[in-house]
Amino acid sequence: MFYPAPRQRPRGFDELSFYAEHFNTVEVNSTFYGQPRPEVCRRWAQRTPPGFEFSLKLYQKFTHPTMFKSRLVGKLPEETGPAAEALADELARPNQVDLDEFRAGIDPLAAAGKLGALLAQFPPSFKDSPTSRDYLAGLLRALSGYVVAVELRHRTWSDRIGDTLSLLNSFGAAWVQIDEPKFHFSIRQNYLPNITSFYYMRLHGRNVAKWWQHENAEDRYDYLYSASELKEFTDTADAARRIVKKLYLYTNNHFSAKSIANAAMVKRQLGEPIEGEYPEAFLARYPELNGIVKLGRPLFTET
Repeated sequence: MFYPAPRQRPRGFDELSFYAEHFNTVEVNSTFYGQPRPEVCRRWAQRTPPGFEFSLKLYQKFTHPTMFKSRLVGKLPEETGPAAEALADELARPNQVDLDEFRAGIDPLAAAGKLGALLAQFPPSFKDSPTSRDYLAGLLRALSGYVVAVELRHRTWSDRIGDTLSLLNSFGAAWVQIDEPKFHFSIRQNYLPNITSFYYMRLHGRNVAKWWQHENAEDRYDYLYSASELKEFTDTADAARRIVKKLYLYTNNHFSAKSIANAAMVKRQLGEPIEGEYPEAFLARYPELNGIVKLGRPLFTET
C-alpha cells in the first residue's frame, strides 16, 4: 500500500530506494531469522543515499536460543533420541564462529558509514537473574565497538532498575524504550535516556486482543496510533534528542503499512521535513495524513 501498485511502477523500481526517499533510517528484521550476508548488505548500502542508516536486529541465536533450537529440532526426524537433543542444545549456543559471521555480514554497511545500531531484542521469558546478567554482559562485551541497543521485556529488569542501568551503562548500551500492550509481567519504563551517546525507541502498537492469540504473527501489530497517542512519545523524543547525540525512533506496527503512516505523523510532530511522495491509495487508507504528506502522481499509467 505504501509502495506504488505493481502496474504503476516503472522498470527497475526499487522498494528500498523508494523508502529511502521518505525516511533516513530503517530497522531490519530479516537479520533475526538469518545471518546477514555481505553481498546483501553491500547492495543495501549502494541503493541508499549518503547519511541513510540501517539498524539491524541480532540473529536469533544470540537472543532467542530456545526459538533457534525449536526450529532446528523441527527439521530433525521424529525418531531422533537424546543424542540429537543434546546436539541441538549445543548448536543453539552462540559461539565465536557465529559472532564472526555476523560481523563479516554487516561489515559492508559499517564500511559505508551506514550502520546504525544493533538491536538485541530479548523475549519476555528472558528474566533478570545472575545467569541472564552474565550472558548479557558477555554479549555486550563481544559486541564492543558497535552501537548496541538492548530491548528487555520482563518486569524483573525494571524491578531492579539500578542494577540494570549499571550493567547497560558500563557497556555504553542504550536501554530500548518500548510501547506495547502491558501485562503483569511487562517491563516498566520512564522513557528517559540512560546514556548520552544515543537513544532508541520502538513503538509496537497496543493491540491487546491479538498480542498473544492471532492467526498470523503480523496480526499483533495491527494497530494505528492516533495523533494524541503519538504526542506522548514525540514529546519524549524531542526532549531526549536535546540530551543525546543521536536518536532512533522506529514504528513497528507494520500491519498494512500502519508503521509508515505513524512514522510520517511522528516526523510532523517533531518538526522534521516530510520528504517523498505517497501513493493516492495510501492517503485514501490513512486520511490522517492529508495535509501532512505530498500526494505523488502515478509513476506509470497503462494505456
